[in-house]
Amino acid sequence: MLNKLVNDLHGSKVDGLAKTFQRTGRVGFWVQVVMGAFPVILMLYVFTFSGSLTGPRHGLPIVSYLTAINLLLLVFVVFWFSRYPGVGRKIADPATRPSEGNVTRTVWTGLIASSLGIVFSMLVMLIEVSQLLFYFLAAPQGGVPTIQTTPTSMGGSWVSAVDFASLMALVLVLAAEVLATIFGLWLLFRTTHTYESLED
Repeated sequence: MLNKLVNDLHGSKVDGLAKTFQRTGRVGFWVQVVMGAFPVILMLYVFTFSGSLTGPRHGLPIVSYLTAINLLLLVFVVFWFSRYPGVGRKIADPATRPSEGNVTRTVWTGLIASSLGIVFSMLVMLIEVSQLLFYFLAAPQGGVPTIQTTPTSMGGSWVSAVDFASLMALVLVLAAEVLATIFGLWLLFRTTHTYESLED
């Protein structure tokens, strides 16, 4: 009788973990798709009306590389979250249930990718905001006008709406990566808690 009660309790915990993976995987996937689509739509809108994605201000070349790496990491994390419902189905089936190490490695892979994405987003945002701050500090401190004419060493340049649209896109990508990290930490917590209780 006691063994049956313990087995039922363990079974309900495993079922709960499986459902958590399935729900979190679906929700995380769609949240990231929507949050990742907004920057694309925003930049398409800017390109349609301005004809350029860069604006009149020239940025550092490293920003383009960091942004490309960041977008690739976001695509990878979205793909990784699409795998979590399948992991949940495997956990629910005793015949295909993976070990704690396999499940934990799967979650850690997603966590590392989303954390790297956060780091790259922060680097790009720091570089972009630093450049904007430099342009505003170099301009006469008169208030609203942001057109800046500088000596010939820098050429004429100004801050445009495209600069702020790209920062908005970066903030949205960063938000998607932070949400992916939160979901990943939740899955990691649930995995370790469930498997530890099974061992007791």
